[in-house]
Amino acid sequence: MTSASAAALNLNGYTDLPPGKIATVVTYLEMREPPDLPSIQRPESWTLQRIDHDRPRYRSLFRAVGEPWLWFSRAVMTDDKLAAILDDPKVEAYALHDGTGDVGLLELDFRTENEVELAFLGLVPGFIGQGAGRFLMNEAIRHAFARPTQRFYVHTCTLDSASALAFYIRSGFTPYRRAIEVADDPRLHGFLPREAAPHVPLLPPAA
Repeated sequence: MTSASAAALNLNGYTDLPPGKIATVVTYLEMREPPDLPSIQRPESWTLQRIDHDRPRYRSLFRAVGEPWLWFSRAVMTDDKLAAILDDPKVEAYALHDGTGDVGLLELDFRTENEVELAFLGLVPGFIGQGAGRFLMNEAIRHAFARPTQRFYVHTCTLDSASALAFYIRSGFTPYRRAIEVADDPRLHGFLPREAAPHVPLLPPAA
């Protein structure tokens, strides 16, 4: 590296966060055409069930899946705002049901013409490593490209599982952008329990 190149870099890139805030690095990924989907052997009891209009079921599953990773976008959303999304016919939300209960969430957003957003995909704790994530991703890709789709996209962040980004890349997504998101810590405002996401230290605001 030349001295000019080194000088152009910000080598002291730390930025203090205000009290009560959290920050995460977000990676944006996209897929322009469907990949060859790996086949999996899934139990016959697994079914995908639409839950768009079952708000309590949706919220319960969202919390069960997302709370360990500090998913807060829908947790802080009012019922009216959530209804405006889920009641749209171009939004599809599914629960993966294993025969006894909901164990996974898949949500696809078709509201932008010729594009599909993978809004949410995740599993409840204890169900990872059984092929359910691959099953949900295969279904997501099939649903997305069953329409005239030019771009299928998703974003993930460093608050999520450490394996999430690699999983998306293995599934055929290509990273194209990064950003830093700063938000109020939802645990400090009662939207999520204070013990949620223990891998993210809870730092109360200064008195």
